[in-house]
Amino acid sequence: MSRAQRWQELLRLVADHGRLSVPDAATALNTSEATIRRDFGRLAEAQLVTRTHGGVVATAMAYALPGRHHRDLAQSMNHIALTAALEVVPGQVVGLSGRRTAIAVARQLGSRRDLADPRHRDQSLTVVTNTLTIATDLVLRPHLRTVCLGGVARAGSVQLTGSITLSALENYWLDLLFLEMDGLHAYAGATAADGDDAQVWAKMVQRSRTVIAVVTGPRIGRRALAHVCPVADLDRIITDSSADEGALAELRSAGLQIDVVEAPAQSA
Repeated sequence: MSRAQRWQELLRLVADHGRLSVPDAATALNTSEATIRRDFGRLAEAQLVTRTHGGVVATAMAYALPGRHHRDLAQSMNHIALTAALEVVPGQVVGLSGRRTAIAVARQLGSRRDLADPRHRDQSLTVVTNTLTIATDLVLRPHLRTVCLGGVARAGSVQLTGSITLSALENYWLDLLFLEMDGLHAYAGATAADGDDAQVWAKMVQRSRTVIAVVTGPRIGRRALAHVCPVADLDRIITDSSADEGALAELRSAGLQIDVVEAPAQSA
């Protein structure tokens, strides 16, 4: 893999996940951590990423490159989000956590006209989230009740985490949780790229009656840094057709129901 190809792949990974550690990048690209550190330094000099301790976080430029990939990814996320949002009924308490796919689910919920029906006013939908973008989007929807969990807002992340978040979750039971994780593997389970995120997501799973994973295809079969939960704790997966068929087969063998939406066709 050339340096240019390596940089393009690093930008794709950091844009998909919001942040990327040196060990995760080295594993994904099958190269040394020393090479990744040098690459991160050059990308930061070009203001394509921001350096953090042990890795990088995305900038607006990283999200813009490469354009075709991210247009396709956004379409896949929206298809997944629409399928997920149709599972929700008025009166439920719904948990939402994650990054771009979880945010897309929240926006689909916010646009559902039936949830704004005056006949359901006494059965308003409640959304519980630790994702700042979700909270700020849904608070503008008067027909939805939004519970934003407190916590620590870290640089480069839209997730609130820490002991405050974990303590707040003890006060809520969730009927349904839509969780976007960084990796989903039949044997490694659901995983997160960040240990603080993993702790919060694990607690949300514990407080939920039904857990649905909403993940784009590239994350299926992937293992990230920190364990969230075994696949036995998940009730269903919604992903897209770019997911590896072998990894999907292993998840089905573990007893999981999987809904696969069509991913955008690749251009020639």
